[in-house]
Amino acid sequence: MQTVSPTAHALTNARKRVVLISVLLSTLAFPLTITGASLALPDIRSGLDASLASTQWVVNAYNACFAAFLVLSGALADVLGKRRVFLGGAGLFCAAGALSALAPGILVLDASRALAGIGAAAALTGGSSILSEVFDGPARARAFGALGTVLGAGTAFGPTVAGLLVDLAGWRAVFAVPAAVAGAVVLLGLFFPPSPGVPGRRVDWAGAGLFTTALLLLITVLVEGPERGFGSPPVLGAAVAAAVAAALLPLAERRAAAPLLDLPLLANRRFLAFALAAGAIMAVLVPLLVYLPTYLIAVVGLEPGRAGAWLLMLTVPTVALPAVGTALAKRLPAGVTVTGAVLLSGGGAALLAGMGPDSTPLTLLAPFALVGAGAGLTNGILDGLAIGSVAPDRAGTAAGLFNTVRITSETVAIAAVGAVLAALTGGALSGSGATGAMHTVALALGAAAAVAAVCVTVLLRPRR
Repeated sequence: MQTVSPTAHALTNARKRVVLISVLLSTLAFPLTITGASLALPDIRSGLDASLASTQWVVNAYNACFAAFLVLSGALADVLGKRRVFLGGAGLFCAAGALSALAPGILVLDASRALAGIGAAAALTGGSSILSEVFDGPARARAFGALGTVLGAGTAFGPTVAGLLVDLAGWRAVFAVPAAVAGAVVLLGLFFPPSPGVPGRRVDWAGAGLFTTALLLLITVLVEGPERGFGSPPVLGAAVAAAVAAALLPLAERRAAAPLLDLPLLANRRFLAFALAAGAIMAVLVPLLVYLPTYLIAVVGLEPGRAGAWLLMLTVPTVALPAVGTALAKRLPAGVTVTGAVLLSGGGAALLAGMGPDSTPLTLLAPFALVGAGAGLTNGILDGLAIGSVAPDRAGTAAGLFNTVRITSETVAIAAVGAVLAALTGGALSGSGATGAMHTVALALGAAAAVAAVCVTVLLRPRR
């Protein structure tokens, strides 16, 4: 039986629409700032006279802080109240975006991007929690359906919009526009209903600190290693500290009264298989969305707007194929659908080993479409399969852990791909060396997806 929130009955339809519009606007801004930064990286690097490693932090600082604080912000929403966390996150994202647009140097830009990632994490978790509280029954399903549609559309068309912004107004516009959207969200959020925290609820600070420390230090190792040397004392020290924090995390979660991450769920073979598949697909798709724009601009010679248009071949399948994936899932075993999608993404990535300075939309259509198809066919399906593989009373914690695995996977993959590119190109993703480096990345992503597909198949195989 579905729980109906008292808030859902108390609000007028007009105020409910304000809540929905506000949350949808904030959700639209988050993917735009990711793809916008990716399209703007070449101009940022030349405009601020920055190294490749420091420029990578424009993307990595945002993604790492978003992933690291996503689970913590969900816990804070329960303790402090959903409205406070949502408005605080949107306000921080707005301020950080404005600072990014005005940044005089790369260090200020990187720091502001980290703050924007924290704000986005808080706004996303607070916003989705508010929707669950304000809407009930079929209206709740429609609200979350709209949320997924907007998030998918932002990811799909973000590169095109960002490319046009860079062409028309320069790289600073890709931070200023999402900041303006977030500012409007804050103003609308003032009309939200009060949402107090849950009495007696506590935050697992030990688990949050260890998870955040381990992830941020790992990203630091991957980004700074190629430039400083993986054997240098700072990088080596960060690697050791990350390993220690990761090792202590399960111990801390086992002792916590209300653990941040329900790690024993990973002992469920089906849950682990679906989480691994989701992580593998995102670990292929998102790094390509981040680094392909730079290659298309610096090596193929496209303008940012045109590069964003080419990327539609990669992103449109992610929003066009979920219905097809749902139909296939009804007719085929889950293992076949999921493993096939992972192999599609990996195969498309491997085919990118054939791209070069003379690439055309026609030559890139097949690999781009295959990568996007792997994500599109499983968009939403994997979430349902993973959550459905656990007991109903653990559905909420399963959803949190599933999203943590997926987002952490793509965040680490972005940093790892950046480390490979930096190491192979000497810090300059241009010229003939860039093509060889991208070929290596493409083959590595394809191989990693193939390994993930084998693991998924083994995990889903019935035990004798």
